[in-house]
Amino acid sequence: MKLVTGIACILGTALPGAVDPRVEFAFGVLEEQRGMDSAPEHFEKARLADPLAVPLVERGVSRRLEAGDRAAAVKLFRDLATARPDDLEVQLLFADFLTQQGKGDSLATKLATDALENALKKNAGNPQVIQRLHPIYQAANRTADAAALLDLLTPDDPESALLYASLSRSVVEGEEDARRGKLDRHYLSATAAHPEDATLARAASEYFRESGRMDLAVSLLEKHVAAAPASLGLRTRLGVLYFAAQQDEKGIATLKEVLEINPQQSLAHQALAKFHRSHGNPELARYHSSELLKLRGGSADEFLKLGEEWLAADDPRAARLLLERAVFQYPDHFELLQKLAIATRRDPETRENAARLFREAEAAQPETVKNAPAFLVESAETLIAQGQGKAAEERLRTAIKAYPPDARKETASALRRLAELWEKENRNLDAAKSLRQRADGLDP
Repeated sequence: MKLVTGIACILGTALPGAVDPRVEFAFGVLEEQRGMDSAPEHFEKARLADPLAVPLVERGVSRRLEAGDRAAAVKLFRDLATARPDDLEVQLLFADFLTQQGKGDSLATKLATDALENALKKNAGNPQVIQRLHPIYQAANRTADAAALLDLLTPDDPESALLYASLSRSVVEGEEDARRGKLDRHYLSATAAHPEDATLARAASEYFRESGRMDLAVSLLEKHVAAAPASLGLRTRLGVLYFAAQQDEKGIATLKEVLEINPQQSLAHQALAKFHRSHGNPELARYHSSELLKLRGGSADEFLKLGEEWLAADDPRAARLLLERAVFQYPDHFELLQKLAIATRRDPETRENAARLFREAEAAQPETVKNAPAFLVESAETLIAQGQGKAAEERLRTAIKAYPPDARKETASALRRLAELWEKENRNLDAAKSLRQRADGLDP
């Protein structure tokens, strides 16, 4: 609707007489929208009325290419570039067009080279020109000319520094030290002039890290973070580099600052989880691992393993909250459903909901898979709370048989629980005594 209104305004202000390119263009757009064959005619009239308008020329070039008249398309673009020799954007568009359409054609390559060389004379050291001209020189085996282009790049310009790093990767054997020295100067000069540039800071820091100069890698990110405090991604990266540089206190402090600003920075949680796990701080490792899974998700096994860690640490609430998210992501994963039921029963806040979850977990379990003994013991506790002693007894018996021989402590606990159930219900008292003796033999 806005497009039609805009076109109507143009048509309403048109003056009689000479062809108005805006009017013809508006008619072309309108008829193109309607699917009419006369749209190209209006676009061509608009171009003839204003032959230096880049959008109109590009449309004309596209139409000629669609018609298979490549020579006419090249001529049209060349005429535009010739008429606007000082317009860098036009020269770059012309060179890109020739490179794309030429595909190895010597004439197209020559025209592109001439256009870029002339543009470089008028725009000394321009990285956009050099980026296009460098591969042309290399393809023509003009190695010295290609190398000379790199020396034209301005040292303190971020775009030029990044381009130098990219184009100078392939160097002649024996010139690696010279290349490294020049790249050092480009990165150091550019980051000093533009410490706030995130792309530059990341690339420069990574370059110095990979070349074994961790002090410079850290220093550049410190300066960037000071100049751009909101750059949380690189502040997180700085925290990681602190760990790599054995500056653990700074690493922890930096990553904590990131999370205070934005608790949803997953990479900060990931780095802290890894650090604390490797330094024997399981509680903090579990916390950050949980936050990481909540933010970005994870595999069912990751959720399952971490849920078991929380249960082993006697924090069923944390386990439940994590496993609820896991089941939302993997609703048919019966092992996650089982762990959620267990965590729900152990958490006093949600214990009354456990029975339903145990039933849902059993319903989701494949027929070919037997219940885990830990799940049977936990479900037995739910049945006991509901006054279903007989059903609980059956679960406990099955669990005792299912425990492997090396699970002596777990088996003993289940034996004692069954004995306690019989004693409480005042039945099988001799058998209960026998169970306790057996349990004491397994786990005194």
